Amino acid sequence: MDTKHIKINDYNYPLPDERIAKFPMTERDHSRLLVYRGGQVSDDVFYNLPDYLPDGALMVFNNTKVIQARMHFRKETGALIEVFLLEPAQPADYEQMFQTTGRCAWLCLVGNLKKWKEGTLRRSFEVNGKPLTLSVERGAMQGTNHWVSFEWDNPSVSFAEILDVVGELPIPPYLNRDTQESDKTTYQTVYSKIKGSVAAPTAGLHFTDRVLSALDARGIDREEVTLHVGAGTFKPVKSEEIEGHEMHTEYICVHRRTLEKLTRHQAQAIAVGTTSVRTLESLYYMGLKLMKNPDLNEEELHVNQWEPYEQPVSDVPAVEAIQAILAWLDRNQLESLHSSTQIIIAPGYEYKIVRMLVTNFHQPQSTLLLLVSAFVKGDWRRIYDYALAHDFRFLSYGDSSLLIP
Repeated sequence: MDTKHIKINDYNYPLPDERIAKFPMTERDHSRLLVYRGGQVSDDVFYNLPDYLPDGALMVFNNTKVIQARMHFRKETGALIEVFLLEPAQPADYEQMFQTTGRCAWLCLVGNLKKWKEGTLRRSFEVNGKPLTLSVERGAMQGTNHWVSFEWDNPSVSFAEILDVVGELPIPPYLNRDTQESDKTTYQTVYSKIKGSVAAPTAGLHFTDRVLSALDARGIDREEVTLHVGAGTFKPVKSEEIEGHEMHTEYICVHRRTLEKLTRHQAQAIAVGTTSVRTLESLYYMGLKLMKNPDLNEEELHVNQWEPYEQPVSDVPAVEAIQAILAWLDRNQLESLHSSTQIIIAPGYEYKIVRMLVTNFHQPQSTLLLLVSAFVKGDWRRIYDYALAHDFRFLSYGDSSLLIP
């Protein structure tokens, strides 16, 4: 299959607004679970997920945490300006960014841009009982985003503390409602840890401590990776063929322990969510690069959008690719891999590491639906027809599926 010439119209289906879950289930693990196994479809309740998984398997979760990335400022004229944080610019490291004090800069989307051609926006508030004024200036365009500089007059306050006070959680636009206080809890996974995403890895929203304990009882190994989900996850495919769609870059972190665990499982894993899929599958191509050139740096390990399709089919076992990354960590005396990926997974892609997938139901004509189709060898309509006919709830706060090709 020539993946680049896939027509996105072939991945359309009717999704009435009433089928989009506007709020989550009261109890996370009481959502419904569609089970697809080798072409057969059935349904269950999510808390029974462990019953379908092989004892002793490896399950990989994305532990990213959604930040309160949406900020609003009122100009003296009364115009309301929205600044949506996308990617840290100065400092560029996520962890350093949230600890920084005094000033920082982000790449942002700006709402109502025509009303903010120049000048400084200011907003005054209290953090931990101390007054603070936050000043914001817009810099040059970088691609479709703006460089936005933040400066505040209380050097004892970190940027993370500022976001906790004035930032708003950016729930998906298709929910067509304002963020509510409850979203601060329900739009985070119970295992979220590392701040950086502007959208939740929603397949993980169904997990509870009870389900995680049931996985442990079956001897299922649990490991975590970090992929910070960008706003591009909601970017529609507007080109007729997917060759014209540019995938967004997302930043990943994988620790040595996780890589070692992967090698013990022969580099086979159950992925929770499409973000875990993109991370795991990107590792394979990072490992291939290191096998050819062991002296690459972290930036050079970046996986380009079409990389898996533009090189000869590789017969290198996935476990050897992972071992190459471990050897690179050893040489550089590092405990974790920090890099980025633009990988697009679509029909024609050959999965290297992921053997089972837990995922929600995705928007029509989306790159996430292409990823699912590639995983089930094109049989996605059987799954979605069943879900639509049996009243499953769709998208971020909707129901879940377990896909076993």
